[in-house]
Amino acid sequence: MRLRLSRPDHMRVSPGGPSASPLGAPVRLWTLHPRYLDAKGPVALWRGGLLARAVLEGATKGYRHHPQLERFREHASPLAAINGYLRAVAVEAETRGYSFDRQKIGPGRRGVTLRATSGPLALEWKHLLRKLRGRSPRLYARWRRDARPEPHPLFEIVPGRVEPWERQRFGAPESRGRGL
Repeated sequence: MRLRLSRPDHMRVSPGGPSASPLGAPVRLWTLHPRYLDAKGPVALWRGGLLARAVLEGATKGYRHHPQLERFREHASPLAAINGYLRAVAVEAETRGYSFDRQKIGPGRRGVTLRATSGPLALEWKHLLRKLRGRSPRLYARWRRDARPEPHPLFEIVPGRVEPWERQRFGAPESRGRGL
């Protein structure tokens, strides 16, 4: 017997779409530090990161063209980059009392970083605050005045605009993302 999950129309994504997870929810590999996420956030981020790792290993048939994987693919060692990303997610999860199986990620290397522009960081911050306002008002109140959120430890932030794939994903106009 198969279990069918039904989602409201505004949450549906086409099967195998470029930003869908196995359950049909969008995958987001946040540029923001995982500390800002609500209780559900680290679990979703861990699962999305593991899916991204499988894609980068060539272990999946789907999701190969997910736009957020571009920045990992551009690194000299994409697997080392995603492993570092996941390691930081696991550290944050452990501070919250979660227990993620670190054996699911490969060996890490010190000094692995990815560059990201300030545009996506600013755009993600606005997006996260909108989500928190509805899902976690207490966290929203805590973070809403933070004008300079920290990035995920893997990312080195440089000035710049929103990436083209972010504009497509969020429908962000060209004027957004000129920095924090």
